[in-house]
Amino acid sequence: MLLADYGNHIATQERVDALYLSPTEWAKKALTNVAGMGPFSSDRTIAEYAEQIWHTKPVIR
Repeated sequence: MLLADYGNHIATQERVDALYLSPTEWAKKALTNVAGMGPFSSDRTIAEYAEQIWHTKPVIR
């Protein structure tokens, strides 16, 4: 099972390699990808873990 999708991996990597050779298209896709990302903050993530998983409250110093 480890190699079951290896052919698809190689085909996708070849498409990525070809796209990278076109800086304008690469930048367009990169910016579209970043623009579509949701908000992320490591501080927020840790705060959510603390509250939802560990059931702790923040320590205010």
